[in-house]
Amino acid sequence: MRAATLTAFGSPLTVGEVPDPEPGGGDVLVEVLATVVAPYAAEVFSGERKYPLEPPVVPGVGGVGRVVVVGADATKLRPGDLVWCDSTVRARDDALTPDITLQGWSSRGEGGARLSRYFHDGPFAELMRVPTENVHPLPAGADPVRWAALGVHVIPYGGLLAGGLAAGETVLVSGATGNLGSCAVAVALAMGAGRVVAAGRNRAALDLLADRFGARVRPVGLDDLADLDPVDLVLDLLPPRAPASAARAAALTVRERGRVVLMGGVGMLGDPDLALPYPWLMRNSVTVRGQWMYPREANVGLIRLLASGALDLAPERITRFGLAQVNEAVAHAAAHGGPFDRTVLTPVA
Repeated sequence: MRAATLTAFGSPLTVGEVPDPEPGGGDVLVEVLATVVAPYAAEVFSGERKYPLEPPVVPGVGGVGRVVVVGADATKLRPGDLVWCDSTVRARDDALTPDITLQGWSSRGEGGARLSRYFHDGPFAELMRVPTENVHPLPAGADPVRWAALGVHVIPYGGLLAGGLAAGETVLVSGATGNLGSCAVAVALAMGAGRVVAAGRNRAALDLLADRFGARVRPVGLDDLADLDPVDLVLDLLPPRAPASAARAAALTVRERGRVVLMGGVGMLGDPDLALPYPWLMRNSVTVRGQWMYPREANVGLIRLLASGALDLAPERITRFGLAQVNEAVAHAAAHGGPFDRTVLTPVA
């Protein structure tokens, strides 16, 4: 098969022939039709983000494909099925605190690194070997290129599930003008949020969100959060370069007994920590929790939101690249990381 391989950090991806993956028991072999290129992929491949990838590796984060081979333990999947392949792989030998790897992208701890050496390669290839439990059927007629954005939307969906979002509640999305933050706005509304406060610094992106979603979205600058009425839930998706003060100001908007979910990268570059005030947390019974990625069932929930039309992918801007153009795709994604702007790689033309 043909694949794009990261041979060393700081080097361009190399496209060429590599051996076909061989599925074992509990695996599914999938022909990759489409995968979204993350806007920060160039930072990962350069080594700037210091992700624990081990080159040589075929990178990427999840994708849409067609089943080629299923293992003996699969009871419903069939060759030819159109499927979503979730990148969040969990070890099968610890149900309580499983080691986790993001197939083709990252991992957590030594156990996650060991797991990644088995489920090593991602979707920047014509074929990918995926754990059976990570393969989710899609509705007939789903457009693979457009539905590849499922991998972006499912991350904030996991955060909103973690925060227990209820219909009619007000959500503040901190970092709403980025690729993930804008998805959080769309997903929160699809889940029934009464209002979404979209907080960010990019005024043009904030206006775009307001134009698309109307009165249920209130755009707010990150410097204007002190003037807000209390909100029910805060979802922080600020990137690593954002100051902790911005995340802190967003968290402090939550009402008594409100919830704060942290999913962004604040502090990952060595900047000061969040430092929320102990008396405020205690006296107001505020819940603060971190959430890395999402639970497995979030994939099914998001597929249902898309299939029902509650979450609409039609307005998204898509730029397609073939496998031979993978380095152009990485550069394009870096320059087009705004709201609802997707760079999609299509390994199988």
